[in-house]
Amino acid sequence: MSRSSAFALLLVAPALALVAVFFLHPLVLSVMSAFMANGQGPTLANFSRAFELYSGDIIFTIFVVTSATILTLVVAIAIAGALTLSASASFIAALRFLYRWPLFVPFIVAAQCMRTFLARNGLMNNAFVALGLFDPTTTSGYLDWRGMVITFAWKQVPFVTLLIAGAMASLDRATIEAGRDLGASRLRVLVELVIPQVMPTLLVSATLSFVLMLSVLSVPMMVAGTQPTLITVDMAFRINAYGDYGTANALGVISYLLASGAAIFYLRHTLKDDRR
Repeated sequence: MSRSSAFALLLVAPALALVAVFFLHPLVLSVMSAFMANGQGPTLANFSRAFELYSGDIIFTIFVVTSATILTLVVAIAIAGALTLSASASFIAALRFLYRWPLFVPFIVAAQCMRTFLARNGLMNNAFVALGLFDPTTTSGYLDWRGMVITFAWKQVPFVTLLIAGAMASLDRATIEAGRDLGASRLRVLVELVIPQVMPTLLVSATLSFVLMLSVLSVPMMVAGTQPTLITVDMAFRINAYGDYGTANALGVISYLLASGAAIFYLRHTLKDDRR
């Protein structure tokens, strides 16, 4: 090993040690615990119990997180497209100022805010009633799967928008201007010219958002505390109520597989583009 390589390894050694101690070591222990039961040999009993008790929550988790990811991408593309294609400087300045605020709000604070915003007598419905759009007797709350999707999307949109808007800003403006000169609307330019060129960034954003929302505990507990719920709540319940680390870690392994599926989808699409 050369002197420069040894020095570089020495510089990154503290970071590697932190990753090994606080991430890799717990990961290995959790995976091992998922395949062990009461000190016995390897077994699938924990996974059998997890699917028996929480198969509905696993499907519900996939549905909610996927829906929130799609909504996040749609809203982020709309905002990034407006920032890239709009001709109004004041509109762009106002939009840049507003959409970034959720970046500084933790998930637990966002969940608490949505509890009061989306409730039946919350701020949203009260505003609609005051405007005469709703009747007070017909309002309904959104503290269910809809509230979780809205909360996830509201929190994640600024991060995804920053990635997508940055990718759009780096495109050759000549392509966009050529489309506009040929009579294409801004929407058509966005859908047919801009989005295909930033597809790798879209896939990265979707993968990161899916994995992040899959791991959140505060939103499903605070926004929608009823059944069905996300598997992060089930993991916390198995540990806090029963001390059942085996089933909880089996659910954790299932969440690892879901996150790996999103990552594999991204890698396959990227490799396919590289071959082309």
